[in-house]
Amino acid sequence: MAPSTLNYDHLVSTIPTSYATCSIGTSSTPLEEKLRAISSAGFSAIELAFPDLVSYCSSLAGHDVSPDDYPTICTHAPKLRQLCSSLFLKILMLQPFSNFEGWPLSSQGYTDAWKRVRGWRDVMDAVGCDMIQVGSTDSEEVEGGKRAVKDLRELGEFMGEKGYRVAYENWCWATHNPGWKQVWEVVKAVDRENVGLCLDTFQTAGGEWADPTTGSGRIEGVSEEELEKEYEASMKELAATVPKEKILLLQISDAYKPPKPFSADKDESGTRPRGRWSHDFRPMPFDGGYLPIVPMAKAVLETGFEGWFSMEIFDGGEDGKGIDWSHLNGYAKKAMESHKKLVKESTK
Repeated sequence: MAPSTLNYDHLVSTIPTSYATCSIGTSSTPLEEKLRAISSAGFSAIELAFPDLVSYCSSLAGHDVSPDDYPTICTHAPKLRQLCSSLFLKILMLQPFSNFEGWPLSSQGYTDAWKRVRGWRDVMDAVGCDMIQVGSTDSEEVEGGKRAVKDLRELGEFMGEKGYRVAYENWCWATHNPGWKQVWEVVKAVDRENVGLCLDTFQTAGGEWADPTTGSGRIEGVSEEELEKEYEASMKELAATVPKEKILLLQISDAYKPPKPFSADKDESGTRPRGRWSHDFRPMPFDGGYLPIVPMAKAVLETGFEGWFSMEIFDGGEDGKGIDWSHLNGYAKKAMESHKKLVKESTK
């Protein structure tokens, strides 16, 4: 790539920072503890993971709250809004909304997807959040192509009634639109001001360059040199073709090379290899991962984007079996230093 004209001092002081609540601690770690660690490290916003919100509401209600019990969630969500405000944390986005697009109109999947949409919008009202993340579908029962455009446009219009935004993300194990180019084509065709991109260093590098089912950890079948050229060309294309105003945030993580190659088959839950890899093998940058994430971050910055950089980490250690979460504050502060280093490396 060409020598950078990006200025580190400007960018590191300008780029706002966020941290996903699902990316620190475990599912049993109280949300209050997660938020205090994130705030103490200097992050200014959170991505609110819906399971964390449900757990929080369950603790206030005194019983387990169902994820589709939207009235109860909406009753307790304002208390979380107040807690975040007291910690100077903006609730940037509610996530992850999966398997939304492409369902046959007469199917139960379509009915269920729109029931969730209506419930999540109510929750966004209650918690004080104006953006929803939608990951590209990994269902095998849905249509691709123009159906994604139709559905995302309708979602954008529905969310736009409240002034809310839709951040469409490529999930690298998706059945449709697993790459940044594909979700960008959908967003362009949707052509709604409030529908944009959630880009992700792992989802792009992990989809275009890496493969957890190979011994090398890279996509095989082409030479390493050719793979590098293809990835570099993709990053140049991203920098040259995606308008900065259509990027709503950049999610950040790296990936560990699995200790042994994953099976190429789906597991018992139907999850594909890259989906399993995503779940437990994603550390913060510069902490044992091997993906070429700096070129991805640099390409995003070269669009002129100076918006949200958000840590979305799923760190189960190099073996994917879990790490010690007894020092949340220290981990969050380490993530902030990782963010700064990523910006630094991306300006070279």
